Amino acid sequence: MAIDLPNEIDTMIKHKRPTDTDFDYLKTEGGYIPYDETILTDALVALAQGKNVLLKGPTGSGKTKLAETLANYMAQPVFSVNCSVDLDAESFLGFKTIKYDDNGQQQIDFVPGPLVQAMENGHILYIDEINMAKPETLPLINGALDYRRTVTNPLTNERIVAKEGFNVIAAINEGYIGTTRLNEALKNRFIVFDISYIGGEQLKTLIQSETALNDNTMIDRFIQLSSDLIEVAEQGKIAEDAASIRALIDACDLAAVIPAKRAIQRAIVDKLEDDREKEAVRNVADTLFE
Repeated sequence: MAIDLPNEIDTMIKHKRPTDTDFDYLKTEGGYIPYDETILTDALVALAQGKNVLLKGPTGSGKTKLAETLANYMAQPVFSVNCSVDLDAESFLGFKTIKYDDNGQQQIDFVPGPLVQAMENGHILYIDEINMAKPETLPLINGALDYRRTVTNPLTNERIVAKEGFNVIAAINEGYIGTTRLNEALKNRFIVFDISYIGGEQLKTLIQSETALNDNTMIDRFIQLSSDLIEVAEQGKIAEDAASIRALIDACDLAAVIPAKRAIQRAIVDKLEDDREKEAVRNVADTLFE
């Protein structure tokens, strides 16, 4: 579902798009369906103005899909970094390796990482789960995130200046095991967007367009299942993972072929570790499906 952007925003974005027509394939229908349409338009304004965007929300709420959709509207390829506690400078910047020239002589070669490639090409860098990275790693990219748009690569001592069009989109799940509180100096370099689970007609549109399920009665029951699971998750009785829209989509796909309760068991329940959480999800499903 494409969003009709206000003229002034559409003009801003077009001016920021690369002129290379090879990127036209990115400007497609579909993508993230927002529960609040202003999230998409406001994030596009921020990117068009050269600002960094931070997407904050629970797992499965569509943060990665929103990042892909923003890139589509901007007609920009994306370089991605998936953060973890093992993330180091090389994961962002690249690494040195040995290669051989035509005479068989060894040479030290540098293989650029996603940050360097995005900066040098003027493309988008997507940093997933940025608050899982070690606090000492992230300051390496501070210069790329502020007005300087530069970093000094400690592996090569090269000063890298971002090409026009370079943008950063990051995503976080707050409160998860393995995550840390995002440094305020780093957070201040972003425009922050709270991303919530979608529901109602938006979720119905997503299920109809992204899954094999076409039984409207069954779709309505899955929408109610999603709403009930989100409520139970907010009460702290189940993990947010159980209310993931991503897991719900998987369950809908399976339910097009197998019984709905079995689909929910495979796509949602079996992902959980706690027996009480599993039982809570089954109880919710029992109220909606035979």
